Amino acid sequence: MLRTIAAVLVDGTAPFEFGVVCEVFGIDRTTDGVPPMEFRVCGERPGEPLTTEVGVGIVPTHGLDALDGADLVAVPAARIRGDYPPAVLDALRTAAGRGATVLSVCSGAFVLGAAGLLDGRRCTTHWMHTDELARRFPAAEVDPDVLFVDDGTLITSAGTAAGIDACLHLVRRELGSGPATAVARRMVVPPQRDGGQRQFVTPAVPECTADSLEPVLAWMLRSLATDHTVATLARRARMSQRTFARRFATETGTTPHRWLTAQRVLHARRLLEETPLGVDEIARDCGFGTAALLRHHFRRVVGVTPTDYRRTFASRPAVRTPAA
Repeated sequence: MLRTIAAVLVDGTAPFEFGVVCEVFGIDRTTDGVPPMEFRVCGERPGEPLTTEVGVGIVPTHGLDALDGADLVAVPAARIRGDYPPAVLDALRTAAGRGATVLSVCSGAFVLGAAGLLDGRRCTTHWMHTDELARRFPAAEVDPDVLFVDDGTLITSAGTAAGIDACLHLVRRELGSGPATAVARRMVVPPQRDGGQRQFVTPAVPECTADSLEPVLAWMLRSLATDHTVATLARRARMSQRTFARRFATETGTTPHRWLTAQRVLHARRLLEETPLGVDEIARDCGFGTAALLRHHFRRVVGVTPTDYRRTFASRPAVRTPAA
């Protein structure tokens, strides 16, 4: 159950990510059928303002002793630094040691890592920081793609919106779908996105670093619907197939097939976001040929089906209010 929640703040806390924790756990929603929760905002020195990077301060009303008895200890995003207050790390270790669930939003995972709570555990953070998290805490099992990771008593999430997903997931896990849906409705957000979804970062498609293949790459982008093969591409580049494949890998860092597939998926994403074309039409336009092949590659690269992606990201015309 979620009866008592303690949010732990340090200097450099990100107000928006802290607000996510407050919105899900800190507002009385008993009139919507959500069980009451006691919400404590904790810091090393209660009553003293903590700095943020947006020109405001946040004053915790509780000390670290308020973590005692908390069912959930939440650590919002904070400025990544070389070290964190030892008293905060000790309090987190103590809370985790007695069985409290610990949750981080975005870069809050670095605080948990400094406390040793990520060792041997699956975890994630914002895609911009996953490499750094893995470098600093090599004993952690960092998943760079997902929205959030539920590893039992440890829940870590990616960026801001993924923090909402992780918090709602925890409400659903502990209190049921009714309270989670009620909170989501009040926040005007989707009630559930699966944690295994990718972070929807535009794939890093390697670009040519020399002039020799640039015309071929540009032509491939203009003709994605064409059935390209190494043989036809090599002829266009006036090279042998072996030389072309070696040069392509040297200049782009990948194979022609993988590069082309990534570009086709990227084009499919644009069409799903910006056009009403059906999945079959998009598959043909992108060069996948069939909807089944599009779904296969799209799900492998993006992590969800084309239909689910469109439902989340499709551009919608503004709603016009009739004139009075």
